Amino acid sequence: MVVPEVDIVLKYFDLKPEIVSQLEMLGPLYSALNQKINVISRKDIDSLYLHHVLHSLSLSMINRFEPGDKILDLGTGGGFPGIPLAIMFPDCHFTLIDGTQKKIGVVKSVVERIGLSNVEAVAVRAENLNGQFDYVVSRAVAKALTIREWCKPLLLPKREGQSIYLLKGGDLTDEIQALSRNYTLHPLHLFFEEAYFKEKYILAF
Repeated sequence: MVVPEVDIVLKYFDLKPEIVSQLEMLGPLYSALNQKINVISRKDIDSLYLHHVLHSLSLSMINRFEPGDKILDLGTGGGFPGIPLAIMFPDCHFTLIDGTQKKIGVVKSVVERIGLSNVEAVAVRAENLNGQFDYVVSRAVAKALTIREWCKPLLLPKREGQSIYLLKGGDLTDEIQALSRNYTLHPLHLFFEEAYFKEKYILAF
């Protein structure tokens, strides 16, 4: 039996049973962990699957990661978008970083409890990270231009396409003007009918 809250995800994605099972575990886990360390706002914890899980998985509608891809989740907070994406793409490797040790502690707890073997969680700032990745994903961490500068030494040379995917909300006019070129803006209301996504976007460059 599917946990009812997961229905909002299954409305848009046809997922294997093992993926659904891991997604179902997220709600109870985050509810319990959030009592100890507040990584998700109190008002949001009841909308975990809409505001966090489905929002994270929206990235898969823009880019289907390939087996073997290495993806960096920059400023993961409590594990978004990295953990839902790692569940959906078990053949990719995800590195989730955040400068706050307590948040990474939560991420490690979730990863261990649901049995994710393709995730590494590290308490480090992007400027101090060593390594190179095929893609960077991030959710409302910093301005796009700042993230682009942080990511320059972290990205592997790509043959084609975009490498950085940011989940953003609100008026992005200034950020887009600062980037000046080679970006794509994807409005999420084109994919999801819920009001939450009305002013949500993926900014890719």
